[in-house]
Amino acid sequence: MNEIMNTLLSHRSFRSFQDKDVDEQQLEQIIKAVQAAPSWINGQQVSIIAVKDVERKKKLAELCGGQKHVEEAPVFLVFCADFYRTYLASQMEGMPLHVSDNLDTLLVGATDVGIALEAAITASESFGLGTVAIGGIRRNLQQVIDMLNLPPYVIAISGLCIGHPAEDPGLKPRLPKEAVYHQETYNKDIHNMLEDYNERYAEYLQNSSQGKR
Repeated sequence: MNEIMNTLLSHRSFRSFQDKDVDEQQLEQIIKAVQAAPSWINGQQVSIIAVKDVERKKKLAELCGGQKHVEEAPVFLVFCADFYRTYLASQMEGMPLHVSDNLDTLLVGATDVGIALEAAITASESFGLGTVAIGGIRRNLQQVIDMLNLPPYVIAISGLCIGHPAEDPGLKPRLPKEAVYHQETYNKDIHNMLEDYNERYAEYLQNSSQGKR
């Protein structure tokens, strides 16, 4: 198995970090990996805002639902679906803007953010860094928009904590391949697989939390 596959298959989410900065050159490479990721019609509908200031991270941790790891991570990246550049381009070309006319635009933006997020995670892990994605960035969206000074047509979709891991949480059990990978048509006969997974995941939670979950 090659090095990239080892990185992908070893993924886990880290929620505790060492008090150690992320190397700026590594962070630059992570952003380059994000920019190299595919996007719909090469529109590059993603922007990333890096937050390192302690007080700003503390506030974002609160807005994300009291997630302490947002505050503790040396770098918190906010991934946004961004059609503001499209808006500016439409003005430059004297063309009407239709991005807010249908739901597909939001799906495109969110999908592109997901692709970019995975690129950032893989790049971070290639440097031995730990990450955890934060969907809670959408809990108090208007306050996040105001705090980050987001322009029209830009919406925060996900956050990403990046840092040097303090504790290894281990790999979470995954569904069997047969439950998620279908050939030709969808296989709906997955009830037994879900029951088996439920038992394995309950056992994982029991062991990883010392019986608290």
